[in-house]
Amino acid sequence: MDVQAIIDKVMGTPVPEVKKVGLAYSGGLDSSLSIELLQRRYGVAKKEIIPITIDVGQGDEEVATSRAKAKQLGVKQIFIDKKAEFTENWLSRAIRANSDYEGYPVSTSMTRQLVGREVALKARELGCDAVMEGSTGKGNDQYRLHNTFKIFAPELKILVPVRDFDLTRAEERALCEAWGVPVDEQIEGGDDKTLWCRSIASGAISLDQVLPDDIWMWLVPPEKAPDKVETIRLEFTEGVPTHLDGKRMRLGKLVGALNVIAGRNGVGRIDMFEDGIMDLKSREIYEAPAAHVILRLHHDLEQWCLTKDELEFKRIVDAKWAYLVYHGMWYHPLRKELDAFIAASQKFVNGTYQVGLYKGNIEILKREKATGLFSPEIRSIKAKGFSQQAAKDAATIRGLPFEILARRGGIED
Repeated sequence: MDVQAIIDKVMGTPVPEVKKVGLAYSGGLDSSLSIELLQRRYGVAKKEIIPITIDVGQGDEEVATSRAKAKQLGVKQIFIDKKAEFTENWLSRAIRANSDYEGYPVSTSMTRQLVGREVALKARELGCDAVMEGSTGKGNDQYRLHNTFKIFAPELKILVPVRDFDLTRAEERALCEAWGVPVDEQIEGGDDKTLWCRSIASGAISLDQVLPDDIWMWLVPPEKAPDKVETIRLEFTEGVPTHLDGKRMRLGKLVGALNVIAGRNGVGRIDMFEDGIMDLKSREIYEAPAAHVILRLHHDLEQWCLTKDELEFKRIVDAKWAYLVYHGMWYHPLRKELDAFIAASQKFVNGTYQVGLYKGNIEILKREKATGLFSPEIRSIKAKGFSQQAAKDAATIRGLPFEILARRGGIED
């Protein structure tokens, strides 16, 4: 690869004049290269580059790596811990909303907007005239971050060098090597991890690419998982899991523990085609063991506890909630308004589940202690509940529209 040609392309691309920049910094390839680009192309002094790292639950190892790289690059990193807010505020809402976009339990789409808010606010506080982030021009994050930057710091310039210099992943690597930028990317395309879901090599997986077993963090492939069912108990209070195996836990700790338990039993692999914000399809790989279990049980619990009309309407609300969040619209007024309905619906979504996990399968073994609407003493064909004879007149009334249709004629199969 002709590195000089890549450098010439970068140097020949017009850029806005900026003096002090708040950088959304993870320590990955994109944000590490951004520090070098700010100096070499934008002419920003190193002391005016403000790398801002937001901890949303990516893990101690990734946080330590970002600190080490910032030190290697000679910049002073600002670190903001938002793990508790992400789990208690954002993630709890996602669970209540049965967060699902085409099979993806929305996660990165939330954290990008939380990160964007914190970066924008800190950049304004420190007197920056621009913010920078490492999205490509082919993915979703550029829109999520742009929307968030604009709502919290509309006056700041937004710099997206990978997109604006039209760099491929290979070209980024070549620049890093030429300029001595430290890179330790294990998977081409990298990964993005939160407690709720890990995205693997987003946008880089080809159609028939085989996935090696060593790419997983929590997941043990089902064929290698234990040959014995592992049983857990999960209790929900107002739509959110609060107890695991009888122990009350904060949501973040519970999800972390369940990722390990469900993952070692082969639960949580997602391999899907995803329609991105640009309406372009990509093959996406995720692992989300805890999300698989929690969302499956939360959905079942709602079926138990909510009325038919609530369930029918909530399916529409949930789908719109996931669409808004995926498309970078967390701060749109409609998301908050949908949350109001969702929160109101969860008052009676309480219950406890005993679940068997086995080689990728989730089997509900026992349901109990729910504020549910299942009443076998009335509904069951084994109980007297009410006089069946009373239903005759009801059936007659419900059948009248069909009698009228028969009179009109013209009925077809």
